[in-house]
Amino acid sequence: MSNVNMEATTILPILKKKLAFLSGGKDRRSGLILTIPLCSDQTSMEELSATLDYLLSIPSEKCKARGFTVIVDGRKSQWNIVKTVVLMLQNVIPAEVSLVCVVKPDEFWDKKVTHFCFWKEKDRLGFEVILVSANKLTRYIEPCQLTDDFGGSLDYDHSDWLNKRLVFEKFTKESTSLLDELSIINDGDKSSSVDKDKSADCALLPSFDPETVLQTGHELLSELQQRRFNGSEGGGGGGGGGQGGPAWCPMEEELLAQPQVMKLLDSLREQYTKYQEVCRQRNKRTQLDEIHAKVMQVVTWLQGPGSELLKTHQAIGDSMRAAQALQQKHEEIESQHSEWFAVYVELNQQIAALLSAGEEEEVLELKALQQQLSDVCYRQAAQLESRQNVLQAAQSFHNTTQELSQQLDGLLGMLCADVAPADGASIQQNLKLLEEKLQSVEAGLTSLRQKGGSLLEQMCSQPSWPLEETESPAGEQQDNVQQIQSVMEEMQLRKQRCEDMVDVRRLKMLQMVQLFKCEEDALQSVEWLGELLDALLKTHVRLGDDSQETRTMLDKHRKFVDVAQSTYDYGRQLLQATVVLCQSLRCTTRSSGDTLPRLNRVWKQFSVSAEERQQRLELALNFHTSAEKVLQQECVEAESLDEVDTSGRTLLDRLTVPIIFPDGSEQYFGSPSDTAAAAEGVRERLLLVEERRLQLQEARLHNDDQEEGVMNGQEGRLDVIGEELSEKEEQEEEEEVEHEEKDGDAERRDEGLDRATQDC
Repeated sequence: MSNVNMEATTILPILKKKLAFLSGGKDRRSGLILTIPLCSDQTSMEELSATLDYLLSIPSEKCKARGFTVIVDGRKSQWNIVKTVVLMLQNVIPAEVSLVCVVKPDEFWDKKVTHFCFWKEKDRLGFEVILVSANKLTRYIEPCQLTDDFGGSLDYDHSDWLNKRLVFEKFTKESTSLLDELSIINDGDKSSSVDKDKSADCALLPSFDPETVLQTGHELLSELQQRRFNGSEGGGGGGGGGQGGPAWCPMEEELLAQPQVMKLLDSLREQYTKYQEVCRQRNKRTQLDEIHAKVMQVVTWLQGPGSELLKTHQAIGDSMRAAQALQQKHEEIESQHSEWFAVYVELNQQIAALLSAGEEEEVLELKALQQQLSDVCYRQAAQLESRQNVLQAAQSFHNTTQELSQQLDGLLGMLCADVAPADGASIQQNLKLLEEKLQSVEAGLTSLRQKGGSLLEQMCSQPSWPLEETESPAGEQQDNVQQIQSVMEEMQLRKQRCEDMVDVRRLKMLQMVQLFKCEEDALQSVEWLGELLDALLKTHVRLGDDSQETRTMLDKHRKFVDVAQSTYDYGRQLLQATVVLCQSLRCTTRSSGDTLPRLNRVWKQFSVSAEERQQRLELALNFHTSAEKVLQQECVEAESLDEVDTSGRTLLDRLTVPIIFPDGSEQYFGSPSDTAAAAEGVRERLLLVEERRLQLQEARLHNDDQEEGVMNGQEGRLDVIGEELSEKEEQEEEEEVEHEEKDGDAERRDEGLDRATQDC
């Protein structure tokens, strides 16, 4: 964003009048549109000039170089005022104006009055002036770049725009002042002592609240990123918003304050972090004492009451209900431990934070506390986890046993029933259901084995307490082991009997299911190939902005074609398999009769489209390569420039040609706006080549004159440098005088305050 020389607050009443505004629209040369809505009242030329000066200070020099299109709305004004405003533009912004469109009223001014021809004054004015009615303004400017006052679709809220400008300028002013104060505070703290009085904390308070300023900056930055600084929704006022064209950001980076706000926020966060560190150093010693007391409190409880709770609850139960009751009791014990573990986590975080910035003796003390606390907490957490694993394993084993028994009963009932499906869909559904049930049984038995083994392992490997041994009833544990093994053997025998019966039925139905599956997959391959064709025609439109990008797109296109080829081959193989299965089953196919012609038709259309896409990318690659070569070389032949121009125009012509399918139908790549966007990049590169041609011509014309003006130019530059140095010295002397006057005023104010204090 360019530097703003004046603030909106200084001329706020004038800006509220909306004497002129930048709506965010652009002309066909990408120049900004400046609108001057004249009203029936007398317009103050001074206020209008001040408004124009402020608006013109916002865009960057690069944006100004593209020129402005000025719309003078004279429908509610008189001819002499319109004429005065147009002539005033010559003095205010003559170099930046490319075109002035004077919108005339429906009842046109007197011909004698308007006999003054602006086009004859073009050389004197420095820009072109045209008289046009509001409904014909779209001949010169796209409707999507015009506001609703002229029948356009571009949204513009002047009050919203002005409010955003005021917020941005206020944030810039406050953040700059706050940065200076924080820098002074942070630098001053380095030379001060560690121990300070509580009254000294007042000296650490800046004039502005850093959190408030940061929040204001983030809100402003969020607003800029979402709505753009010009008051438009994302793309809502864009150049392609109404025609499906490429996304456009109003007034680009020239009117966006986002980079400057981000820079200020980064600097402010950096200084604010240092400021917080200064404040944290004052509280470090107090935190150390508090941490020590809390650590000892946690250690005392975990080694005392917490350990006793775990030692008195070691049973695992012999049924689902008993395991659930033990699990509930264990959750109560865990809940009590969680409160102390939360204190441990908080203490550990505090200790880690202090370790990173503590003194040497503080680090040793903190590390000892941290190690003691961690050892006790981890040991207690390991005991809780081991107990939890045993209870969960027992409960899960009993639950899995019950579910597996129910699954085996359901599978056996399905196998005993005589099911005779009437059609292929029923066969497929019946076989699928049968396979799902068998897989569910297999998964259940596998899960049962895993959970039984896990339970046995947990029971045999419970950790012991370090200071005493825990008695465990060996006989009861052995009975539990035998019961678990017996249950798993019984489930294995039942599953084997059901599996033998499933194999018999599966063999009768598998071939028919495979036939239906091949037919469905063949149709799916046709749909996939159609989706690839649709994606190719609708989304593969861009040609790349340079040779590297185009070459990458060409490689991706070849991979895309390979995917389509694999899909087509897959469909052919499925159809061949369908024929073989039908012959084996002695039945006719239901849907594959028209699948092969559909597959071939879609493939032919894809092949034609892919070939056209590849040729366009190859043309684009040739064009970008040649253009980059002539733009990078210092000496370029005219023939090379002509070749680039020819190849670029050939590519543009190729973009307008439709694809002709074998059946005679035509299809274009993407929408017209997508094609226009692709062509725009080619035209921009052609413009660069044309500029290169003009530079070469000018270099040849001025080659001789340049040698004669070398000596004169050097002498002139020496004079200019001498004048600049003199002006700089005078400016520095004036600044020193101003600083001395300000210091004198400050001393006089301090003396007056001292006298007033003594009088009181």
